[in-house]
Amino acid sequence: MTPLVGVKGACKAMGVAGNVCYRHGRAGPPAAPGRPERVRKERRRPRTQPRKLGAGERREAMAVLCSPRFVDASPAQVVWTLADEGRYIASERTFYRLLRENLGEIIERRNQLRHPAYAAPELLATAPNQVWSWDISKLKGPASFNSYHLYSILDIYSRYTVGWTVMPREDSEIARELIAQAAMQQSIEPGQLTVHADRGPSMRSRPVAELLADLGVDKTHSRPYTSTDNPFSESQFKTLKYRPEFPDRFESLGHARDHSRVFFPWYNQVHRHSGIAMMTPHAVHYGYAEGMREARQGVLDAAFARHPERFVKGPPRAPTVPEAVWINPPSKTETQGVAVAH
Repeated sequence: MTPLVGVKGACKAMGVAGNVCYRHGRAGPPAAPGRPERVRKERRRPRTQPRKLGAGERREAMAVLCSPRFVDASPAQVVWTLADEGRYIASERTFYRLLRENLGEIIERRNQLRHPAYAAPELLATAPNQVWSWDISKLKGPASFNSYHLYSILDIYSRYTVGWTVMPREDSEIARELIAQAAMQQSIEPGQLTVHADRGPSMRSRPVAELLADLGVDKTHSRPYTSTDNPFSESQFKTLKYRPEFPDRFESLGHARDHSRVFFPWYNQVHRHSGIAMMTPHAVHYGYAEGMREARQGVLDAAFARHPERFVKGPPRAPTVPEAVWINPPSKTETQGVAVAH
């Protein structure tokens, strides 16, 4: 019927849609009885890209890339070096594709210095004068181009400021003199102390390094751009600058020094620090913390005896100063069982 009236006419005569006839017409002969009809998929012949490099050209390109002359050169350097010599093998993109296919990954090929992998400093203090942290912070002066520099040295175990000064500039000799004075006042012995700082020019200067070597003091530095490696000094500067009496700008160097003469005694002897059981840094640094804790416990015991019903969780306990203070503790398992602050 189809040869006589066409597919469209045959579909109209049978009352079915034209697409049904076309679909069944392409399906091929019906399947044998009892066997499911299989849908045949047309297999496309793999097309060969005419612009693709031949096997010999690929071997030549890889030989050039891995040759001693170009083993540390980027594909762009290879392409244009060969072009200057009147030779062309493949494009820069093709060289990258060959490197990925044959070497598994694209890596830095240039022969250049690598930045060292800085390890996180792991410092432990279990008593005062074992680890000091020091830093320099800028204080705004009367004009936008004028500032003063606050040097501060902090004991990380007690949070006690063992030395500070305010100077009009940052200088390694000033830092050297301040550290030497603090070490003398605290009677530091060789092999007793580690001094930690960031990677500023004064911190890594030769005068400071020579002084610490003469005193038998170890030194460590924070990783680049990692402020959390020096958290105790950063925290102290935040406490300083968030005090309500801290001015927007200091009128003079004398004004900055006068402000610091008020702040640091308050910080050492009045300020109760949450990281050291709400003790003052002075009490922890000079060994008064245990006596203060016992006195606090006596007050709590008396309060519990008067009104035990007010303490629903049992007798209250006065907090204790942490036994260990870390900068970057290694892991929880290695410090398990020890009261840790960081």
